[in-house]
Amino acid sequence: MNEQDVKLKKELPKGRGLWADGLRRLRRRRLAMVSFGIIIVYLLLTGFVYVTEIFDWQIGPARWDEKVGSEYEPPSTANIFGTDFLGRSVLRKTLYGVKISITVAFWASVISLGIGVPLGAIAGYFRGFVDEIIVWLYTTLGSIPYILLILAFALVLREKNLFGYKLTGITAVYLAIGLTSWVGICRLIRGEVIKHKNREYVLAARSYGCANSRIILKHIIPNVFHIIIINFSLRFVSFIQAEVILSFLGLGEKTRPSWGAMIDTARLDLPKGYWWEMTAATVAIFFISLALNIFGDALRDSLDPKLRIQ
Repeated sequence: MNEQDVKLKKELPKGRGLWADGLRRLRRRRLAMVSFGIIIVYLLLTGFVYVTEIFDWQIGPARWDEKVGSEYEPPSTANIFGTDFLGRSVLRKTLYGVKISITVAFWASVISLGIGVPLGAIAGYFRGFVDEIIVWLYTTLGSIPYILLILAFALVLREKNLFGYKLTGITAVYLAIGLTSWVGICRLIRGEVIKHKNREYVLAARSYGCANSRIILKHIIPNVFHIIIINFSLRFVSFIQAEVILSFLGLGEKTRPSWGAMIDTARLDLPKGYWWEMTAATVAIFFISLALNIFGDALRDSLDPKLRIQ
């Protein structure tokens, strides 16, 4: 390579990969970055509650069951969101509820992706009889109203033993949500794999003698992984809302505070003028739902090549 070629190479702009370019686009969206900051605050609070429980630190939200005043105290400087019918801090209960909702949404997302992505990839790649069986399976599940399906699974799993472990509280909730919500991602991944399976890079891998499992895991899945990430962020909101609904109906966590249980308790107090517990839980749900929706939309626009805006 002569000096002129070296000089020309230095002057050429350096290319960016999908993830680097997506991150650059995402950083330009200020509202998305603010939403990301809100999500980080919720995640840090969840981690803090876990740490306090592991080390038995009686500080902050871990002291949600401590009586801090008289019954039904309105919001004040001492208790920002007032107290409940037992004189417990509504603020501490709300902050502890973050852990319940985030935990349920995270594990439900992992379970649903763990089922939907492999099944979708197998159906789209092999087609034929395997594809027909998987399509029949998710079509059957998809024909059942979603909320009724979750309620049925939650009732069936409740108080059952799985590998010697009793399913109670949030465990039964996120299993019920995760086992019933993989249909959408399975259908989406199946369609993407069908489009990718005959592209040049897959044909080249076949010509080199790569096994089907290697082609799926090493070649096709990385090329559709941005779709999985986007889907993970967007379904987080629906899973938080599903947990709230199940807790509101009495099928969720009972021994510890959750947003759904708080709303269920507060609905009886609201006609009496005790509005602060309902407000605290609703505000907490509103901010995390809004932040996840805004960030998920921005993430989709930044990573999906078909939706990118110059």
